[in-house]
Order: sequence, then C-alpha cells, then structure tokens
Amino acid sequence: MVNSPTYNPNNLKTISMELIRNKAITDMFEPGSTVKPMVIMKALQKKIITPKSIIDTTPFIVHHHIIQDVSYNKKLSITEILKKSSNTGVSKLALLMPAFELTDIYSRFGLGKSTNLGLIGETNGIYPKKKYWSTLDKVTFSFGYGLMVTPLQLANVYTIIGRYGLNKPLSIIKTNKKTKEIQIFSKSLVKVVLNMLESVTKPGGVGTKAAIKGYKVAAKTGTAKKVDSNGKYINKYVSYIVGVAPISNPQFSLIVMINNPKAGGYYGGTISAPVFSSIMNFVLKITNVRPDDLLTH
Repeated sequence: MVNSPTYNPNNLKTISMELIRNKAITDMFEPGSTVKPMVIMKALQKKIITPKSIIDTTPFIVHHHIIQDVSYNKKLSITEILKKSSNTGVSKLALLMPAFELTDIYSRFGLGKSTNLGLIGETNGIYPKKKYWSTLDKVTFSFGYGLMVTPLQLANVYTIIGRYGLNKPLSIIKTNKKTKEIQIFSKSLVKVVLNMLESVTKPGGVGTKAAIKGYKVAAKTGTAKKVDSNGKYINKYVSYIVGVAPISNPQFSLIVMINNPKAGGYYGGTISAPVFSSIMNFVLKITNVRPDDLLTH
C-alpha cells in the first residue's frame, strides 16, 4: 500500500493529517464501472445470458433519466460490454434480476464489509440497506453508483477474481494458519469473465494504456465524481483502474486511484491506466513471472 504525496515520520509536528492518512483503507469512492464483471457473473450463473449472448445497448429512459454510453452502440456482446464499459448493457442485465441478488453478489465479494486486515482507521465503505429499490436504483447500482468502497476493498474484489472466485482473508504478513475459504462462484465461470476482461486492455478497449508487452492483463477502469461533506456531487473526480496479471496464471492484483487528477483529463483509462501498466510491469519483471508470449512457444 502506497500513498503519494507521503510524509517524513520524523516531522510529525509539522505535517497535516491529510498526508498521514492511509487512503487505501480510509478513503471512500463510488466504484463505478469496476463492478460490472460481478453483474455479468451473476447473469451467467442465473443463465440469463451465455458468453455468446448479444445485448441491445441502445439508450433508454428510466424515471426521466436517460441511460446511455459514452459511445453509441446498437448491440454488444458480453465481452464488448466490458470492453466498451457499456452502462446500458449491464443495466439491462441488472433489470432481469431482483435487487437483493445484486446487493448479495457485491457483498459476497466483500463490499460493505471490513477486510479485517487489522490496520487502524479502516472503513467499511457505505452500503445501501433499502427495503424498496426503484428501477433507477437498480440500474445505477449495476454500474457502481449508490455505494462507496475503499481502494483496498476493490483490490480485494479483483484478488478474488484472480483466484477464480475463491474468497479468503487478506493478510499483510505471511501466515501458515488455515483460514476460512469460500468459493463464491464456480472456477470455470470466473475464468470466463476474467478472460473477457482482457479485452479492456486490447485495442478498442477503454483501458489500452494498462497493457503490458508480453503479458495478458485483465483490468477495468472507473471514473467517479467526488461527493462533498453534504453528500452532493461536485465537479471533481476520482480516476482509477483495477486489474489482475497475468491472466494465464494470475499472480498479482493492483489498484491505482488518483484523487482529483489535474493533468488534463480525468478518465481512469487515460490517467490511471499508464501508472497501472508501469507498476505491474515492474512487479512482474522483478518476480520473474514468465511472459505469456513465451508460454505459447
């Protein structure tokens, strides 16, 4: 866990709490498009769709709100819904299942719960406890609005995806203790979605700048408007990307979150993805993880 800008612990009297705070476990933001793979897993499990299904992704109106994508597409495959980060595509899947199944699947992946890592200051995020869900609530929840998560929680979601659906406790120290493990989805189903996520980093995807030469990378970008102390959206953004590498034999998950970027853009695929690529490439090289392009020769 790395925070930047950081501080010198020898000068604690002269620095602000803002710098001391471990933002990976304390700061909350709406996860946005990074939750879409979970919705797709549930839809596949319920046999609402198959990996080869084609979905109508034309814009539609819900309670006077238009649901549309950044780029217009009349129809998309399930893989393309992730590749293009289609809000309309994932919304239409969510509308085919009851709200409690959406909240249950996010919860199974650890959202709204402490990771129990044991670090001081960790927050659980904000998770909805509604008895009644409007159609608009379900739609926006399916693409990551209406809940708040920490960077660590989101990194854990993709760690579980990298373990092919196996959820087990996190630890910051090596331990040989037996821990409770829960298989929250079948391995084969999670592998299908993990392979779909590679399309995000391939040409035409929203996260091409996260690609790493020689390795297959699964990732999902996100961009969310910040919320002020009164719970209202303001014109500032959180830019992030989270992913797993290498797909052939997942070893590492990584999240990069940039708070209020000021370098001429704010989309996760533009701002955070290059940082993700640089860090993950370095980690794969120093740990001698064999490149995917060598495995095929």
